[in-house]
Amino acid sequence: MPAFKIPISVLVVLYSPEAQVLLLERADHAGFWQSVTGSLDTEEEPLVQAACREVFEETGLAIAPQYMEDWGFSQNYEIFAHWRHRYAPGVTENTEHVFSSRISQSSIIRLSAREHLRWKWLALEDAAEACFSWTNAKAIRELGRRQFPGS
Repeated sequence: MPAFKIPISVLVVLYSPEAQVLLLERADHAGFWQSVTGSLDTEEEPLVQAACREVFEETGLAIAPQYMEDWGFSQNYEIFAHWRHRYAPGVTENTEHVFSSRISQSSIIRLSAREHLRWKWLALEDAAEACFSWTNAKAIRELGRRQFPGS
């Protein structure tokens, strides 16, 4: 694992057939809700592999790559100042690649206590509103347009 985080990450929106989104509350910032996220372990790690790895690390769910939908879309954002120490000096932006996967609401969620405090299912718009990250909220709204048009 590199000394500094790689400023390339994945965002994985996990959702149910009933148009509910799984959100996780950050352990290092109580009240900050998000989808599964995480940086690449190496610059050579395939994005879909990182998405599957992060889902497993954060929720205990093993999702095969063929069930991970790669949106072929990325967003750049400014890294929050209180997290910049994790990155090499001078790194202020991250590129986030978006994925999603449909799972059952009855899935057994096993949180990584180091990363998250609680989880919950929320309706699309409620989930978007609950996210602290504008990129996460944008991805959830786009998921609604992609998977649940008219809802």
